Amino acid sequence: QVRLVESGGGSVQAGGSLRLSCSASGFRYTSYCMAWFRQAPGKEREGVATISSDGRRSYRDSVEGRFTISSDKFKNIVSLEMNSLKPEDTAMYYCAARGAWYLAPGWCDLPSRTQEAFPYWGQGTQVTVSS
Repeated sequence: QVRLVESGGGSVQAGGSLRLSCSASGFRYTSYCMAWFRQAPGKEREGVATISSDGRRSYRDSVEGRFTISSDKFKNIVSLEMNSLKPEDTAMYYCAARGAWYLAPGWCDLPSRTQEAFPYWGQGTQVTVSS
């Protein structure tokens, strides 16, 4: 049973930084796509960043250059370093995962990879950025 647990959310002023972590357990696949999504009140869930088992990363345009996704394969942790935070980054952030025996290069990239592609989700962690 795959389990994802997020941590690291909180409140910060605009321009500040936060680091989110997602601890994954129960994975049995040789390839994976891990992602961070977010959902603000009244808005659709949107992809923020993805990282695949081959190390390829992708970001939504609005966070490019400010957010960095990384993974520690030995600890099974995927992190999202968020810098220069803006009030519009305020949302519930979710970790999502998909495993497979093979994923084609680029399969994991945003914006193609929407939430429907991910069968496993964490419970979410709130990020609030005040102006």
